[in-house]
Amino acid sequence: MDPVRNPYAPGAGQRPPELAGREKQLTAFDVVLERIARGRPERSVVLTGLRGVGKTVLLNHLRSLAIAKSWGTGKIEARPDQGLRRPLSSALHMAVREIAAGHPDPESVDYFLGVLKSFALRATADKGMRERWQPGIDAPAVKGRADSGDIEIDLVELLVDAAGLARDVGVGIALFIDEMQDLDPDDVSAICGACHELSQDAAPLIVVGAGLPHLPAVLSASKSYSERLFTYHRIDRLDREAADHALIAPAEREDVEFTHEALDVLYEMADGYPYFVQAYGKATWDVAAASPITPDDVRVGSPDAEEELAVGFFGSRYERATPAEREYMRAMAELSGDDGPVPTSKIAVELGRKPASLSPARDGLIKKGLIYSAERGFIGFTVPHFGKYLRAQTD
Repeated sequence: MDPVRNPYAPGAGQRPPELAGREKQLTAFDVVLERIARGRPERSVVLTGLRGVGKTVLLNHLRSLAIAKSWGTGKIEARPDQGLRRPLSSALHMAVREIAAGHPDPESVDYFLGVLKSFALRATADKGMRERWQPGIDAPAVKGRADSGDIEIDLVELLVDAAGLARDVGVGIALFIDEMQDLDPDDVSAICGACHELSQDAAPLIVVGAGLPHLPAVLSASKSYSERLFTYHRIDRLDREAADHALIAPAEREDVEFTHEALDVLYEMADGYPYFVQAYGKATWDVAAASPITPDDVRVGSPDAEEELAVGFFGSRYERATPAEREYMRAMAELSGDDGPVPTSKIAVELGRKPASLSPARDGLIKKGLIYSAERGFIGFTVPHFGKYLRAQTD
């Protein structure tokens, strides 16, 4: 069939042609937006899951829902080596600009922009770098508000002021944070503190975060009350009906069908993971001669899908690891037949090492986002089927 018409789109954060199986999260978020619009208190939102389950895609779609309601929105991607002030300043600046035109008092907007500028400049002022970076905010800095240097105090003041602007306009502000687990502990604490303050006042500003499965533990370690600040949604693999729909709906728009047997094979290979569904769907389409697509088409196309995953999804991550880290992951793979979390004590036994000597490799892999602490004493891969991939490399 014509590869130009191929509707499937495997890619990092790339929206699939059909957002299947996420109706529960979309409906819940729509309720959050409506409640806040009516002045009712609501919690911020956190999405968690392994890589490849579509967290970023869903995060972007939730942002689209907020924009459709005329909310101000901004998005950042957290990085382990980057503080919160600069990216959050840019995101909040964008959000406020989206609602500023409807504000009845331009001077109040200018005042807030001055507060935002002062907050942003603290990112470099303490390092003597003020002249090297400017936040691009066309307003004079306001002294004495959100510029103490204590990120928790400053963020509370900043977001409370931003929420006040939104309330004046009769809309809300939503800040979206991807890879939220990579925030510095002080920044996590500041966000929790700000969300606590905002929720007490039923303020029209929420944080929507997305991260790996251990993100709730990261938040809980920061503030013991964090489980009451956020509504948590675990994003997992698609069930059979949703996975089939993700394949069938785009194909039908191109007048192409799948046999039921072909869908059986595709689900078995992709295991319901959205990224894999797109990868196998794309490869199958490209080799199929005509509609309907058959199991033989799936089997012929699967090596191409597996090669794409081996290079772009698994291999690129494996290459980032040091030799010691690769050894640690291979031991994990051997111990985890179903790719589930494994005890760290067993990894030490497998490698014939003392647990303490493996801490640098484990910590390095966690910082690189390749593994996560599933629970006390257990470690798991952040990438589905990564253990299977590693076992295949050593066979």
